Amino acid sequence: MVEVRVTQEIEVKYRVLDEDALLAALRVRGVVLSAPVIQDDQAFAPVGWRYGMSKRGVPFGRLRTQEGRHLFTVKRPVSNELVCVEHETVVADREQMHGALLVMGFAPTVRIVKSRRVGSWGDATVCVDVVDGLGVFVEVEALVAAGGSGEATQERLHGWVCSWGVPVERVTETYDSLLRAGQG
Repeated sequence: MVEVRVTQEIEVKYRVLDEDALLAALRVRGVVLSAPVIQDDQAFAPVGWRYGMSKRGVPFGRLRTQEGRHLFTVKRPVSNELVCVEHETVVADREQMHGALLVMGFAPTVRIVKSRRVGSWGDATVCVDVVDGLGVFVEVEALVAAGGSGEATQERLHGWVCSWGVPVERVTETYDSLLRAGQG
């Protein structure tokens, strides 16, 4: 039997109101961001699930292409959309994985294209994203063992972001939900 290590990805997300102020605050804290990379994501949901329904406990798929490499990710929100059990792996053929997801009972939902820069701050990852159709966002993510408190980790990360003194607006939805809301 294969033992699967289960972790939760905990994140907080903010719409950035002043990108220059954000970048300056990150520099002051020693956060070095990577060069921007384009991420082309196709989100998937189980057939029968619709936007407006709860995401808690529901598995969602994502196919990402970044710099010619394809990743398949499945996330299952635990206590809210930004506290998820996550599994991810490289796939050789995006189109074949897309077909496999359809056979497994998933349907494509929203395409998300963004430019992402990544850095580290303590035990967290900082992502500065420019999302097509949405604007500039910053995400701060941490990984914790399954069963750990997602909300407590979110509050710790939120405190960090507040300490930056940067004008941001907290967002509790994922990019696919934000894009979908903008389309509807």
